[in-house]
Parts: sequence; C-alpha cells; structure tokens
Amino acid sequence: MRLLLIRHGESVDNVAGLYAGSRDSALTNHGVLQIKRLGTHLAKRQGSIGPIKHIFTSDLQRAYQTANAIAKAFAEVQNPSSTSVSEAQKLVVSQLPELREKDYGSSEGKKYGVKTESFTRNLTQSDSESHESMKARVTRFLDSHLLPIIDAHVSDDMAVAIVAHGIILGVFLKALLERFPPRPAASTSQNGGRERLPEFTAWSNTGVLQAKLELDEGEQTLHSRSKTASRVSPVSPGDDIRSLDTRKKALRLTIELTNNLEHLEGLRKTKGGIGSAKFDSRQRTMDSFFSSASKKRKLEEVKDS
Repeated sequence: MRLLLIRHGESVDNVAGLYAGSRDSALTNHGVLQIKRLGTHLAKRQGSIGPIKHIFTSDLQRAYQTANAIAKAFAEVQNPSSTSVSEAQKLVVSQLPELREKDYGSSEGKKYGVKTESFTRNLTQSDSESHESMKARVTRFLDSHLLPIIDAHVSDDMAVAIVAHGIILGVFLKALLERFPPRPAASTSQNGGRERLPEFTAWSNTGVLQAKLELDEGEQTLHSRSKTASRVSPVSPGDDIRSLDTRKKALRLTIELTNNLEHLEGLRKTKGGIGSAKFDSRQRTMDSFFSSASKKRKLEEVKDS
C-alpha cells in the first residue's frame, strides 16, 4: 500500500506571510486551481499508486477543501457518465483535529519574524505549541486511525491520503519512520535526485510525498498466516500480542517522491491580485463564463436550424 502525505493549497495567510497554524485561513483563487489540478493528477495515477481508499484531513478548511477536491476527482473517474458527482459517490473524507497545524499561540495572524509580547517577556518561553504536543497528536492519529488500516491492507494495491499542513506533516513523517524504518537506500525526489533525510522534507502548497509501505521479503508468509490465525482466533485483552508487534516491526517504508508538484506544471497565478485573493465559491470563474456562453450559442444554433 502507499501513503500520500499532502499539504493543502495556497491560503490567504500564506500569501500575506502570516503565522497560520490554528487560524482557519481560506484558500486563494490560485489555491483552488492548485487543488483541482492535484485531484485530477492523482486520479489519473491510480494505475501506479493504486486507488485511494481512505482520506484523512485536518479539520481546517484549507486542508479539508483540498481533500474534498481529491475525493471529487476520484468520484468523477469512477462515474464518468454522471453530469455531477453526488456526496454519496465521493470517498468519505475524515476531518480530524489531530492533523491541524502547529498552534502558534499569540503569534497567530502576525507577520513572520514579528516578536510577540509573550516572546519579549521571556526569551526562552513561548506560548506556541511544543514539538511534544504535536508528536502526541500524530501518535494518536497513527494508533487510532492509520494502524488498523495498515494491519488489514498493507499488502493491498491501494493508497491512503493524509492532507494536512507543512509542519505537522513533518512531525508525522518522522513518527512513521520511527515505527517503520526505511530500507537502507537513498530516497528519491520528484526529479530522481538524492534527497536529504526524508524527515526534514518540506512541502510546498499541494506538494505530495509518496511512500510505499510493505512487508520485508520473507515476512509475507508469516503475515498471511497471522491474518488467517486472527480470523480464527480473535485477539483478546489478555492474549500475548508480541506477534502483532513483531509483524509491525517487519514493515518497511520507502520514500518514493518528495514534494511532488508535477500537477502544477504550466499553472500561472492570475495577475492583478486576483490569484492571491480569497476564493469565493459564489463567483464564476472566467472558464465557466466562456463555457456557459459557448453552450448557449450552440443551443441557439440548434433551435434556429
């Protein structure tokens, strides 16, 4: 199975250069174009990454709107004849507070580099969220939501998408690498070159880290037998679960792509500040305007003929 760690599309606070962790910053017009490109790109890559079966996202709008764009794109591929995709046809997008970005405390909404009152009072203390707190959050997500899926489907041709934010994704990746040590081989970036250690990877807006999670060769048979045994004799609270721990330790994570942005090739931001402005779903895009005008002309031609 594959894991896709994805950062949200461009937000208003990103453009403004503001600290936006727990702030619910909206996507820009350009950010909406980015997430549509992302969804279409991932849907087209089902043959190589497998179909996305689960989508987990931060409950902040810039993240869950990105996740919804992915779900919509996959639904459209599955139902090509439908003129519109219903909510029932889309993948379930699970919104979780555990995947929120780092809370910057009193720095929220302030320009990068601006010293806050709490920072000025005590240079060694800050009211922003600690690394330990973020690690605790990603550990809860990993144990409660992701591990059950991994345990049941690690050998399946499928993918799980986790849509969140740059810093929390880095903390999550490090937690993954601690649980599932990578193979002793160099990671590859989107251009095939050597990368730094993957836990220090950065994410651009809609950047994708693609990782493959699999059992070591030689453990496949053991895993198959363990799954069969668990169906016959379910694990009880008093049972020895060392076999389960051993099975998890036998998993290996291989980083295949980091900060992949293929889907943004050729995309340019609209000038005049329009691209950086907050997206308003009530406004019609230029593409939809001309598309509707073209359809109207065709209908009139049919009526006249």
